[in-house]
Amino acid sequence: MAAVAAAPQITRPNLLDRPFVAILRDDRQDLGDRAFSYAFEAANGIRESRVGYPGSKGQTNMQGSYRFPLDDGTIAEVRFVADEFGFRAGSSLLPIPYPHLAH
Repeated sequence: MAAVAAAPQITRPNLLDRPFVAILRDDRQDLGDRAFSYAFEAANGIRESRVGYPGSKGQTNMQGSYRFPLDDGTIAEVRFVADEFGFRAGSSLLPIPYPHLAH
């Protein structure tokens, strides 16, 4: 009993304490054969979009972007491609400059 009482207590945030954020857009399309498109936008500035298409080795390739507001009011954006050659992301937030990805 003492070991249980001495164990660190895990507290979980109460989701009801968070402000409500309206969803402005949530578009999803299943185009079949592992192809899809997805776009999401929330009123707080968070956005995500991606498209998927069949890859040459049976996987689903994807490309897209996501963005979110930073505490200083600027917008952070990341563009990415995930395919036979791995996951590649480009953003001014990344410490290593990557070439801009073709979309």
